[in-house]
Amino acid sequence: MAISLRSLVLLCPLLVLLNLTLSPLSSADDDDLFDVRKHLSTVTRYDAVKGSSNGAYVPSAIPNGCSAIHLNLVARHGTRSPTKKRIKELDRLAIRLNTLVNDAKQKSEENSPLLRIPSWLQGWESPWKGREIGGELTGKGEDELYHLGIRVRDKYSELFSEEYHPDIFSIRATQVPRASASAVAFGLGLFTGKGSLGPGQNRAFSVISESRASDICLRFFDTCETYKQYRKNQEPAVEKLKEPILDEITSSLVSRYNLNFTRQDVASLWFLCKQEASLLDMTDQACGLFNKAEILLLEWTDDLEVFVLKGYGKSINYRMGIPLLRDVVQSMEQAIIAKEENRSPGNFEKARLRFAHAETVVPFTCLLGLFLEGSEFEKIQTEQPLSSPPKPPQERNWRGSVVAPFSGNNMLVLFQCPGNNSRSEYYVQVLHNEVPVPMPGCGNTDFCPIEVFKEKIVNPHLKHDFDTVCNVKLELEDTSVETAESRSFF
Repeated sequence: MAISLRSLVLLCPLLVLLNLTLSPLSSADDDDLFDVRKHLSTVTRYDAVKGSSNGAYVPSAIPNGCSAIHLNLVARHGTRSPTKKRIKELDRLAIRLNTLVNDAKQKSEENSPLLRIPSWLQGWESPWKGREIGGELTGKGEDELYHLGIRVRDKYSELFSEEYHPDIFSIRATQVPRASASAVAFGLGLFTGKGSLGPGQNRAFSVISESRASDICLRFFDTCETYKQYRKNQEPAVEKLKEPILDEITSSLVSRYNLNFTRQDVASLWFLCKQEASLLDMTDQACGLFNKAEILLLEWTDDLEVFVLKGYGKSINYRMGIPLLRDVVQSMEQAIIAKEENRSPGNFEKARLRFAHAETVVPFTCLLGLFLEGSEFEKIQTEQPLSSPPKPPQERNWRGSVVAPFSGNNMLVLFQCPGNNSRSEYYVQVLHNEVPVPMPGCGNTDFCPIEVFKEKIVNPHLKHDFDTVCNVKLELEDTSVETAESRSFF
């Protein structure tokens, strides 16, 4: 059928509008460069953000004559599958989406709203349908840790040149399968070619785990009663803080697709987006329902939750990690003593490697004072409350995708350097996700004299004691501080 020029002129704006509606992620040039896989908060895969630097910061040059003598690693487990609880949520979402689509079909008339419903929604089933277990390390997660192990060995070859012994290279993990599996994957990379097992010349190595009930070093969040009570009290308030964003996006999606989505539907669809993008590299289904601005807001709500419940939102979140901080510092002090006593190689620990969870990595990152804004370091030293992460489109340092992605990690490398009067000097370099990061407590450098590191960063925390911090009676007197009404997040 022939179409007049006048008809085309009238039709073009409508086609453009329809394209914007159906393809919100590809509606502008800047959106073409936007990768949702980098904006999934703590569900972000490591390879999406590995190597991300802190703005224009230039890492310190290690002075000539300095050599690494000890390494501490605190790492999160690799990319994992959805947990059993979340698998059930996706099963419920499938039923709900089927109901919404069927309702839309029944209400459709000549100008059918079904034209605005993405085809994948019709008959959608969860990729994890029927699974009764979950939360395990995936193949991608194994790969992340395996190659991290190889890179650490290659970067610090002088540390890992010796024959393996569990007292020289200590590997620890929580009693959670994905954490211990991550430790094994890392060890396979670290020691590949160092043994005689199989064609890869692998070797056996030890992974130590402590009981969940008593692990105050890597699972302090599970053994600190004060924190457990704080989190229980705060979770409803955090959900309340997220509601305005979810309501706004829900309204937009209802208008965009003519489906009667609820706030819970949108929350579940965002979770599905994160799982599809992170685990399946699929960004054109659930993620395609949202435009760039909506994704950035949803990411921010997740980052806000991490900030309040695991990060700088309350000092209990990171103060409970004091046993881990003390363990890291003690291992460095022991390495210095070994060097000062001129112990022969093979008689002292060279690396302490730990594999745990986001609830471990985030508090430890806070103890180091990383990813703060402006003068906030001084505030946390005096236990003053911090403002929430700035809301998009404002820039922010606190991003879950960088602070604690899957396989996210902090490395503290101890260096021995030549000093005056033939005495050695010792320095600590801090790397986050393998990139040197500035420490406010050390004059915003990543290479810090060990005594300055201890005085400015460590000691202000160590004046507290785990048993005292985690005495729930002390904290219950102040349960109103972090309510939704008392914090100005928006």
